[in-house]
Amino acid sequence: IGQQKNIGEANIFIGNGSDECIDMLYRCFCKPGKDNVIICPPTYGMYEVSAQINDIEVRKAILLEDFQLDTKAIMKQVNGNTRIIWVCSPNNPTGNSMKWEDILFLLKNFNGLIILDEAYIDFSGGLSYLGLLPEYPNLVVLQTLSKAWGLAALRLGMAFADNTIIHILNKVKPPYNISGATQQLVLQALTKDELVKDHISQLIQSREMLRENLGRIPFIETIHGSDANFLLVQMKEPLLVYNFLVATGIVVRNRQHITLCEGCLRITVGTTNENELLIQALTNYSNHIS
Repeated sequence: IGQQKNIGEANIFIGNGSDECIDMLYRCFCKPGKDNVIICPPTYGMYEVSAQINDIEVRKAILLEDFQLDTKAIMKQVNGNTRIIWVCSPNNPTGNSMKWEDILFLLKNFNGLIILDEAYIDFSGGLSYLGLLPEYPNLVVLQTLSKAWGLAALRLGMAFADNTIIHILNKVKPPYNISGATQQLVLQALTKDELVKDHISQLIQSREMLRENLGRIPFIETIHGSDANFLLVQMKEPLLVYNFLVATGIVVRNRQHITLCEGCLRITVGTTNENELLIQALTNYSNHIS
């Protein structure tokens, strides 16, 4: 992994999925019942779930209408007990990447940890924040093999940070919780990075084709831009659409009750056949209601 990312081994923490990395950061750097963290909804739900498990107060700075960071609102939430600011880029469930200048502003103006979750970075075509690690010792970058590499079942997440942070994480981490089988399969997969790049390229093409086809469905109102492997789609009566799709054997993510995602379903880009089945099902639903 260090060779592939051009990162020294002392700057790499391996977790049992990124969720363990998230939990470990709470356990190592936040005091239960005293400290707080800031999240920027709508965002990945495990930041808040893990905070609740660890008895850490969660403060929220809602994203702007264009799904970008509201840096002023974030800084207003900071007090003497704020230890972490969580940022997901590309963001889940909105799919957009956060502005580089906003991340730099936070790194320069917040003394705690800035956690950049890059689970979907491989689909974005943009630069990773890994290159900023030598300059900002308060930066932690999370990545995973679950998305672009298709290895979610192996449960292997990565945290990249200053060696002092990595040393602390490794002191607390349970021993031997990355299985030998996972290690061997991951090592095999890492030799096939060119194949993965081809798959990513094909998925991005499929994403744009899916966006184009969704745009022809009459009841769909907005298809938000995406740097991830999914599209956030606003539509009329999303719950009825969701239930219709489930009845046909197609499962998407219902996000209509999440802040700023009202009326939205999150649709993962599938294979060519899966995407065609989705479009056909949505067309049938459109014909049914018209």
